[in-house]
Amino acid sequence: MDVLEKARILGDAGRYDSCGPRACEVNVRSGLGGIYYAKAEHRTCRIYKTIMDNNCSFDCKYCPNARGGTKTKASYQPEELAKLFDYLHKHLSVEGLFLSSSVAGDPDKATERMIAAVQLLRGKYQFSGYVHFKVLPGTSYELIKQASELATRMSINIEAPNKAVLAELASCKDYKIDILRRQAWISRLNLAGGQTTQLIVNDLATDKDILNMMDWEYQHMNLRRIYFSAFKPVKGTPLEHEAPGSVLRQNRLYNVDFLLRVYGYHLEEFELAMEDGMLPGRDPKLALAQATFDAPVDINEAPYDELIRIPGIGPRTARKIVEREAKITTFEQLQKLGGWVKRAKPFIEIGGKRQTMLSQF
Repeated sequence: MDVLEKARILGDAGRYDSCGPRACEVNVRSGLGGIYYAKAEHRTCRIYKTIMDNNCSFDCKYCPNARGGTKTKASYQPEELAKLFDYLHKHLSVEGLFLSSSVAGDPDKATERMIAAVQLLRGKYQFSGYVHFKVLPGTSYELIKQASELATRMSINIEAPNKAVLAELASCKDYKIDILRRQAWISRLNLAGGQTTQLIVNDLATDKDILNMMDWEYQHMNLRRIYFSAFKPVKGTPLEHEAPGSVLRQNRLYNVDFLLRVYGYHLEEFELAMEDGMLPGRDPKLALAQATFDAPVDINEAPYDELIRIPGIGPRTARKIVEREAKITTFEQLQKLGGWVKRAKPFIEIGGKRQTMLSQF
């Protein structure tokens, strides 16, 4: 099998790992699989997402590369992948590598081949750009540390919010030892891009289960981001006939994640807007505001922490309001400061003026 055929097979297999919200990933029509436009940190770049090998001994029920699932086996030699990426970088403006692998028996052996490819890329081909290195469950600390010296960012997918849900998806992974322990190791390493993880959104867990784990991860694992992937049934897997997960639900979790990380919300706040452990089917910030504000807020008197909980007002606008010496007297002034007036109106009062009916929103 030539390298181009391997690139199509292994690049296509790499699409199941997320490097951003799905709305931020766009597959580039290049004749090869795996090249994506990915938006991160307010910029868009081309990423080559691929796996090193698709011959896996794990039995993950959702994965097409799992034991007995993939019909056409393929794997890169380290030199093949390094040389291919060098070509993509120089001729197709690919700026970063997102590298994972299946596990054909021993995670350390698979990791060694991944490390060898990145070593060639950094050394022989002098690539100094972005490398996201996926840590495989069960990998030794020594190899994780070695990979961290080459990678910009590292991650290991937790897949599920607890060990019971993971056990329903895969029998071969120990949640605490194979995954959480490796996350703890990564958290202590000096990585420029930090650590991320990915979680499958399906009906085996409630939103509350996911949010509790998300909050724990941010507090204990020094995570930069958590990515959510609505479950997609894949032909040839044990779960191929299961219903797909809700993309709307996935996006609501991203909304809450953003409110926790950027706005400084507290996890317990969202329980006010939940029913049976599930977030409502609308914008979580709006739902929470409707559940907590019993009267319009005077925008000139409200502190920063209250302002950022008003729909239509973000951290930047809230700071401008509290730092402003002159009072805001019109809705037009709020709009010029960056506020989304239509969303904010039911919850605020400016110069004694307010929208009468909150309930209509």
